[in-house]
Amino acid sequence: MQGQPPLLVARMREHATSIFAEMSDLARRTGSINLGQGFPDTDGPAEVAEVARACIADGRGNQYPPAPGVPDLRQAIAEHSARFYRLSVDSDSGVVVTTGASEALQSTLLAFVERGDEVVMFEPRFDIYAAGVSLAGGVRVGVPLSGRGLRPDIDKLRAAITPRTKVLLLNSPHNPTGVVFTRDELEAVAEVAMEHDLLVISDEAYEHLWFEDHHHIPIATLPGMWERTVTIGSGGKSFSFTGWKVGWAYGPHELIRAVSAVRQHLSFVSGGPFQYAIAHGLRLPDTYFTEFRQDLAHKRDLLSDGLARCGLGVVPSQGTYFVTTDVRPLGYDDGATFCRDTAHRAKVIAIPHQLLCDDSTVGLPYVRWAFCKQPAVLEQALDQLSTGLAS
Repeated sequence: MQGQPPLLVARMREHATSIFAEMSDLARRTGSINLGQGFPDTDGPAEVAEVARACIADGRGNQYPPAPGVPDLRQAIAEHSARFYRLSVDSDSGVVVTTGASEALQSTLLAFVERGDEVVMFEPRFDIYAAGVSLAGGVRVGVPLSGRGLRPDIDKLRAAITPRTKVLLLNSPHNPTGVVFTRDELEAVAEVAMEHDLLVISDEAYEHLWFEDHHHIPIATLPGMWERTVTIGSGGKSFSFTGWKVGWAYGPHELIRAVSAVRQHLSFVSGGPFQYAIAHGLRLPDTYFTEFRQDLAHKRDLLSDGLARCGLGVVPSQGTYFVTTDVRPLGYDDGATFCRDTAHRAKVIAIPHQLLCDDSTVGLPYVRWAFCKQPAVLEQALDQLSTGLAS
């Protein structure tokens, strides 16, 4: 309309609101316990926080840090990848620090996706993936996770590849399902990527959040994959400081140079003192990461067992902060209706998978719950669910 400021560009209109914002707003309006948002309600290691405080007090990192990230953090990321995955990462040219894993993802998509290029991803998926592809002018192509265990279907993946496919966007441990891809599954995905000369963006924000023997395997460690993979990590997820927004991307210097070229024009730099603190965190002993997983596994079991007692069909969580349930045993046809009803009947919030898929029938009966909360919060939520769903 003449005289009015321009409206949101067409490619971003579908992303103007998100299911996470909608359900968080519903939580506020109904006074519900919010098990939809994936962030812890306790802080991470005190010694990591103390490093940040000391840096601020000493003036270390309070001004603009180097655009690729402070050297200490880039070196710590390289050491971490060698320590846990036997990867040789060049801390000078193979790492870029970003404002959270989200910016690493967006920078990588903007660096490599031309208008009309197809980006293939498994569904359901984190909503920022769809927005990132739209920002880049690409075309997203969803491949449904299949079966009762919500596993990757390699035949469907192969069928989704076309001459316009440029990027395969991978996420394991997987949000929202809690699935951790096996070595056999990753090798099959890698075969598809190499056969069609695809770039792989591997979102490994939950790399340390795997349970029992469901070990996380970076796809970049598989033969032939290092050269074509940008791996994304998150300090917030690994150390429970999500508000610090420290993430990174690493890989071959040719790919990281392209990511860095875009990233410098987004937030430019951020979080100087927090970068030093996350570097300290990455060097914590193995016992930290083991105990972190054990604590989350206990919370996972507490919530999963309670959800099963409420009558929901639980898909066992192998990793991340999340457990998925099937709502059909309670007589619901779709997860979105269940989630909105549960907010009013039980004052508890979850996230429906169907709104994290382009084909809503893919995730129709499934719902995601976050267990990265204090046990007392989870127990209260389960009490409310038991009472509310029975009414």
